[in-house]
Amino acid sequence: MAIKYKIIERLNPQDVTAPKKYYAAVTANGSVDFETLAEMISEQSALSETDCLAALNILETNIVRELKNGRIVRLGKLGNFQVSLSSEGFDTPEEVGASAITKTRVLFRPAKKLRSLLKIVSFSTQT
Repeated sequence: MAIKYKIIERLNPQDVTAPKKYYAAVTANGSVDFETLAEMISEQSALSETDCLAALNILETNIVRELKNGRIVRLGKLGNFQVSLSSEGFDTPEEVGASAITKTRVLFRPAKKLRSLLKIVSFSTQT
């Protein structure tokens, strides 16, 4: 199976007067939720769907709690979650405070096995 992509036209955000260019962009092929994942895991193990759903919910709760504490959450062969931020720049360290923070986000860094998926996946245009 191939990942589908579409062709989109975009402005250059660094130079809005430059001519637009065309780019490839992934087209999502639906989504999968916790309940479906729990069902899939239960079909592949001796655990019940309810047990799998409970484990996934507990995992989510603990990931959020640990990120709130500033910890990197390492999920083995899946990858790592980490909080990141951007801030304004100042001339002296004394000027930098929490109000300098302009953007926060959660980063996900895939582990080696997950990154290697990108080397073997194929792509096809959306029809």
